[in-house]
Amino acid sequence: MLFASIDIGSNAVRLFFANVFELKGNPIAEKASLIRIPLRLGLDVFESGCISQKKIDSLIKTMHAFRMLMEVYKPLDYVAVATSAMREASNNSMIIEQIIKETGINVRIIDGIEEAEILCATDNLDTGKKFSLTMYTDVGGGSTEISVLKNHVLLDSASFKLGTIRIMNDKVHEEEWLRLGEWLHKYKPDFGRIYLVGSGGNINKLSKLYSTQPDNSISLPNLKSGFKKLSKMTLQQRIEEMGMRPDRADVIIPAAEIFMSIMKTTQSSYIFVPRIGLSDGLIYTVYKKYKANLAPVN
Repeated sequence: MLFASIDIGSNAVRLFFANVFELKGNPIAEKASLIRIPLRLGLDVFESGCISQKKIDSLIKTMHAFRMLMEVYKPLDYVAVATSAMREASNNSMIIEQIIKETGINVRIIDGIEEAEILCATDNLDTGKKFSLTMYTDVGGGSTEISVLKNHVLLDSASFKLGTIRIMNDKVHEEEWLRLGEWLHKYKPDFGRIYLVGSGGNINKLSKLYSTQPDNSISLPNLKSGFKKLSKMTLQQRIEEMGMRPDRADVIIPAAEIFMSIMKTTQSSYIFVPRIGLSDGLIYTVYKKYKANLAPVN
């Protein structure tokens, strides 16, 4: 069964198609197609508080293209959400109304807590008895979302205004770093025994480039080493020598800083990188909604 998700993020806008099937009663999503457009709405919002007309026009064109692609792919259902940049934009209501009016796509702005909870909707990892908690961490352009689970049950979620676009443009307050540290210290008794899971394109790229582990994880020493190597390169060198997209080559540095900070605080030697993101979590949520609607009413 094919489903689709649209994620309007601070750095990029994504349309994700995935086939969902069940294995031993658990839904499994397999990627069919992913279209990513680096609109960088956060550049406007974190500087001026609103989204410029130029970027609104680009977003509307993108939504038109996404609508046509969905008409071709014909997913059984779809979900569209907007995150950090859109929820902080003073003109967000007008933009959402324009998207619905011109494309028919119903976009919902979600808060940071819901974003964190959607991210862990993919939870099907076997962490074994070595770890007491699982901590899902997603670093985006505008914010960082963290969810904590115990035995696959959600205990807590939080959202922090620590994002790659914000850091690049010096729009992060020191108090937000302190708030992150204080929140993480609620789980101090579990430090060293937390199964840390990282999601997002930046940690995926860092793991691909610098991990020496066979299990889709990257160690803190490897992450530090990769960070130092990339920091010494110019933006153009990262693009040409490391094969990065321009919109990845700049944000990967602040992303590494955030992940390293969380690893150090939680005393995590490794971060597991299963190549998932908000788009994946959205697929699971729309699948569960679709399945629930098919269930007979007693």
